[in-house]
Amino acid sequence: MFHEIRRKDRVLDEKGAMELLETGEYGFLSMAGTDGFGYGIPISFVKEEEHIYFHCAPDGYKLECIRENPKVSFCVVGKTQVIPNQFTTAYESALVFGTIHSDLAEEECRHALRLLVKKYCSDFETIGEKYIDKSFHRTKVLRLDMVHVSGKCKRINV
Repeated sequence: MFHEIRRKDRVLDEKGAMELLETGEYGFLSMAGTDGFGYGIPISFVKEEEHIYFHCAPDGYKLECIRENPKVSFCVVGKTQVIPNQFTTAYESALVFGTIHSDLAEEECRHALRLLVKKYCSDFETIGEKYIDKSFHRTKVLRLDMVHVSGKCKRINV
């Protein structure tokens, strides 16, 4: 069902792809738009086991797209370095295919928000809990259940 990476010398192993999904700062969530065009957005995230969590406003185009077709892809790009004298770029990336779920129980939503606070604001977890309580009614949490993960990289000795 999923295409294999054509350049076998560029495959990032599963461990490397999962590590990138755990440490990446942001990724691009791509979905089918309701107008027939693809729709991709940069978004912060957190990975836990076989799930990736996002948060957003409770309404908007992203949610319209997901309601119509919950199958998405999510890409995280790690370190990159342009090598001008070799006309190339060193890079690492991970690509996830899966299904988004948006009707999560309150406890799972709070758990995901705590994970996001821990990832992005670890020195402020106590204040983060208050922020979660204050903003919970106007926050939507999405869970991407990973179906397929691949990684790709190009390592260059400079």
